[in-house]
Amino acid sequence: MKVTFLGTGTSTGVPVISCTCPVCNSSDPKDQRLRSSIMVEVDGNNFVIDSGPDFRQQMIRANVKDITAIIYTHEHADHIMGLDDVRPFNFFLNKNMQLYASEQVQASIKRTFDYIFKEHKYPGIPQIELNTISNQPFSINETDIIPISVLHYKMPVLGFRFGKFTYITDANYISEKEKEKVRGTEVLVLNALRRKEHISHFTLQQAIDLVKEIQPKKAYFTHIGHQLGLYEEVQKELPENIELAYDGLEITV
Repeated sequence: MKVTFLGTGTSTGVPVISCTCPVCNSSDPKDQRLRSSIMVEVDGNNFVIDSGPDFRQQMIRANVKDITAIIYTHEHADHIMGLDDVRPFNFFLNKNMQLYASEQVQASIKRTFDYIFKEHKYPGIPQIELNTISNQPFSINETDIIPISVLHYKMPVLGFRFGKFTYITDANYISEKEKEKVRGTEVLVLNALRRKEHISHFTLQQAIDLVKEIQPKKAYFTHIGHQLGLYEEVQKELPENIELAYDGLEITV
């Protein structure tokens, strides 16, 4: 299994518009973050998790020529707003894009992209097929996927486990029951927004503590805000088995 970090930033991305902090002014590519998304290549499939506002740029940068499906964690703008850019996949591959999302996320997609669902469709709109998922295991082709239910303040969000790899973003609470789905993971990805307490995201220390509890062999932090600090400086503080993810990072599980 190959995992590519298409984006590792929070909802504003990094650099943040009009910000003059050292992180936003950094020339280190590892401090420049598009909105959070990954691609999982497994069993001959390409699964992209979330299609945020940077989806087009991410697909071009990673030279992605085909997607089996897009799987959604939740409905916030930084995770769905690039959906219209699936159209080239429709055109060049002559197929509908398969979307896997909860009923709650589907309702938001239908409101936000209402033109896709009108009875009289405008030519050239995205061609999609909605597939409903919940917190129960599901399969796409031959790949088994286990959803993990987490909370983003009060909003339900889904993380996803593919074999020995688990991806959880936009969370600040995971129940003991859902943690059991994560245990045994060899590679764990968690959101770690900043150092200061946040209403809907794990802080750096909270993410570190959760890694120590779950005990994966390796962990990567994502959905990072500019307040966390410079990549090179933060990385020096982390335990040996934890790394800050960065855009373009590729790992094999």
